[in-house]
Amino acid sequence: MTKIIFSLCVLLAGLSIRYTRAQSLTEFNKAPLKQQVYVQLPLGSIKAKGWLLKQLEQQRDGATGMAEELYPEKDNLGKNTDWLGGEGSSWERVPYYVKGLVALAYTLDDPMLKAKAQKYIDWTLNNQQANGLFGPPKMKDWWPRMPMMYALQSYYEATNDKRVIPFLSKYFQYELDHLDVNPLSEWAKARAGDNMEIAIWLYNKTGENYLLKLVEKLKQQAYPWIDIYANNGFYFFGDDFQPKHMVNVAQALKFPVVYAQLQDSPGNLQAFSKGITHIMRDHGQPEGLGSGTEFLAGTSSIEGVETCTVVEWMQSLETAARIIHEVKIGDQLEKVAFNALPAQFSRDFKNHSYYTLPNQVQSIHGEHGFNQDYSTGIVSSPYSGFGCCRYNMHMGWPYYVKNSVVATPEKGLAVITYGPMEIETVVAENKKIKITEETNYPFGEQIRLNLGLAAPVSFPLILRIPAWSLKPSVKLNGVMLKGVKAGEMFTISRKWENKDQLELNFPMEIITSKQVNNSVSVERGPIVYALEIKAENRVTKTHAVAGFTDYEIHPKSAWNYGLMIDKNGLNQASLLRSKMPENPFIAAYAPLKLKVLAKKIPSWGLDYNKVAAFDVPYSPIASVAKPEEIVLVPYGSENIRLSCFPVIGQTKMINRTLVENFDQGMASNWVFYGGGWFWKDGKMNVSSNPGSGGFGINGSKYVANGTDFNDFIYQAEVKIDTKGDAGLMFRVAKPAIGPDAYQGYYVGLDQVNGTIVLGKADGQKWTVIGSKKYPVETNKVYILKIMAKGSKFDVFIDGSARPVLSASDSQYQSGSIGLRTYKALASFDSVKINII
Repeated sequence: MTKIIFSLCVLLAGLSIRYTRAQSLTEFNKAPLKQQVYVQLPLGSIKAKGWLLKQLEQQRDGATGMAEELYPEKDNLGKNTDWLGGEGSSWERVPYYVKGLVALAYTLDDPMLKAKAQKYIDWTLNNQQANGLFGPPKMKDWWPRMPMMYALQSYYEATNDKRVIPFLSKYFQYELDHLDVNPLSEWAKARAGDNMEIAIWLYNKTGENYLLKLVEKLKQQAYPWIDIYANNGFYFFGDDFQPKHMVNVAQALKFPVVYAQLQDSPGNLQAFSKGITHIMRDHGQPEGLGSGTEFLAGTSSIEGVETCTVVEWMQSLETAARIIHEVKIGDQLEKVAFNALPAQFSRDFKNHSYYTLPNQVQSIHGEHGFNQDYSTGIVSSPYSGFGCCRYNMHMGWPYYVKNSVVATPEKGLAVITYGPMEIETVVAENKKIKITEETNYPFGEQIRLNLGLAAPVSFPLILRIPAWSLKPSVKLNGVMLKGVKAGEMFTISRKWENKDQLELNFPMEIITSKQVNNSVSVERGPIVYALEIKAENRVTKTHAVAGFTDYEIHPKSAWNYGLMIDKNGLNQASLLRSKMPENPFIAAYAPLKLKVLAKKIPSWGLDYNKVAAFDVPYSPIASVAKPEEIVLVPYGSENIRLSCFPVIGQTKMINRTLVENFDQGMASNWVFYGGGWFWKDGKMNVSSNPGSGGFGINGSKYVANGTDFNDFIYQAEVKIDTKGDAGLMFRVAKPAIGPDAYQGYYVGLDQVNGTIVLGKADGQKWTVIGSKKYPVETNKVYILKIMAKGSKFDVFIDGSARPVLSASDSQYQSGSIGLRTYKALASFDSVKINII
């Protein structure tokens, strides 16, 4: 008996006293809000272990812990910042940083980080104006206050500081009273979903009805995100770049489900999933989210994703998982977290890259032609690209941890995502529980959940069973449970006892997924694999803060490989297992690598600017090179990579006839390079890009890379909406980002000069072959037709019996077709080509 009592006392001591208040900090949705919504556990309830803890510790010792030293200016995180009462103008930077800092500090229970965060929290709470407004008095913008509200929410959950609830109540009343005279605009209008989420959280604390009125008003003043996601309308707003700005798109992805708590309609809930479907179809990348540089940028393997997009996409999925209890949300969240997130950072979390690309074979200074271009945009640096990401990135891993396990209204728990962690909370009627999650997941297939309880207690435990898992299984105390199915949430309702143990087994298989230009990505479970490229880091700048440098990354081994895949897939792939390291996101020590057969593709190299690779060649592609065994490593374990692989085989191109009316959306296997292309009203359209800095916006191309025509008649309907020119590309090869970054011909309607122009590009230079005066009008549909036979070209307009322009050139014999604009908005329809 003595031994039993002693064990019980040890267990009770291990269940920290702070969790006696956990249930009071976990209020569920009050009426009239949607019921059966999960909620976060109080910050600090979940502690990372193993490899996951290492990521947080690297943040503490790297860019997060040293941020104030790295960015000491008054307009950044300096002592004279306006978020500490100083003269600076930090705007969003301090709130972004504090949002991640608070989450990291209390997840690690780290005194140094807590102290860093506390000064910002105290100044904010102690300097609220009498009318309720908070933050720097001279800052007339709703938006930067939104990330600070998330910081205050997390801080309250961790500390139960009594100042927070009345502070937010007073501010929200001020906001409701002033939105009519000072309505949402720009960033606040785009990111109102953040504001709405915190208002709902506060409503569940206080029950004040004005908060629901505020949510409704915020929804009315925000961009119509529900319609945008449901109808793929990101590019429908002309010169207004906010709805096509990918960080906004990722951040507002939560908007429909947040609002669905107030208006629980199928349309609101479906807008979320429809939005993801649209984005992944038209702009998807293998690491699990859509491209954006900074606007939605298509499927090309040489377009990138911004660090802000990664962490905001993750938070939106974390929010959605609590409201929509679908396995696919957790599946996608893990894919982004385990691939896209670590890929954005150096292996020690001291540097980040503003953009990362699926096929990023080197990271050097230079222009890519992105809509928002920065010479440092893919360079590893504490200062890469624009300043937003270096402040916003800190929430990625801490928010992943704090959202992995959530509380359910039935006073149970639901496991949304997996990793080595320790959860301490309460279930049932405030009964303490400790769950230790032992696993190397996602690098291993087994997860062990060990339960610690002071006394037996009944509650439901809900487990996400990944849809990709091959014959998943769950054992309870060694006994196999029935009814476990991939792609379903599995609920175990029982009386749990101390030392109960669950063993989850999620077998993983190696698969390939189709990507741009018929290429493939290689996946195993939630991990995407990329070619292991030997790299050399060349320091380009040393910073004042010790240990922080900028460096370019150059490949020291071949990267231009295509995979050898037979009808059974990658059946010759083999697993290379090694000991689980402290940090699995270092390619050399990756615990699981893949060995596959491949061939080099000698014709595939760097593009015209020698900054990036050419887009992945269209597959299948022939190669006479010898087969080689190559090694693939986790996508997030290196900073240069090849993840969209061509497939070796006999080339198969469309070369006889093609009809594309764009009836169902963007065309299959067409790829755009530069600018932004979108589908609306049965036509392909080119977007407006004011405010963008990239030269790629001058000449935007939409290319059917799977075509190869030599002699033909090619026509399409073309309508120019603004000054500039638009027309047809033919005999095209090696398209890249930039107005003249292709090899081939172009015939266009030049509205500015009133001409029809025929010319060619050689990758860097444009040459006019012939032109003819023609009165080109805006907003008028023209049928533009080109007849090509050998070196002779004839151009026809609107069915003219005779060509309006004839010219000759013999440089390019065959190639793909496409559409192109130069400094113009335009639309295209009824593409048709036949050989002659």
